[in-house]
Amino acid sequence: MEAFLVSTGIVALAEMGDKTQLLSLVLAARFRRPWPIIWGILVATLANHALAGALGTWITTVVGPEALRWVLGLSFLAMAAWMLIPDKLDGDDADSQAPRFGVFGTTLLAFFLAEMGDKTQIATVMLAAQYQAWFWVVAGTTLGMMIANAPVVWLGEKITRLVPIRIVHLVSAVVFAALGTAALLGWG
Repeated sequence: MEAFLVSTGIVALAEMGDKTQLLSLVLAARFRRPWPIIWGILVATLANHALAGALGTWITTVVGPEALRWVLGLSFLAMAAWMLIPDKLDGDDADSQAPRFGVFGTTLLAFFLAEMGDKTQIATVMLAAQYQAWFWVVAGTTLGMMIANAPVVWLGEKITRLVPIRIVHLVSAVVFAALGTAALLGWG
């Protein structure tokens, strides 16, 4: 039970203000369909955190910290630029057009990829190694992610009915650019 509770608490706190929490807000703003987004986050987190122990350990033995820092920094900057590119869902007909993979599939893919190399994924690897309780750690880290992200989806969906999606995209781009710059400069 300790592994479950510690994993839940650590990840819920680590996720506050994280890029995946920002992604939850962007998805809520873009699609305005909270249930498929929440289910996508849940499935992506379960898959990612289940693989985190094995995959995370292997990646850190192959890729050095310097190379990983550059990859993450450049990825954040690329995401910032991508946020500035208008898409077909930015207009008044945002609710009428379905994304290519559906809301659930798009959320699943985006969230799974955003979690790769993230601090919560690394925390899952370390907690699983410390407690030797894979199931309870994955259950706890997944619950922590849901505690941090589900409210953002629900509240963000309501807030974005009042705030233009373009503003959400601009703020997101600034945050991603700051994260990329910080990673490239070795801060945090």
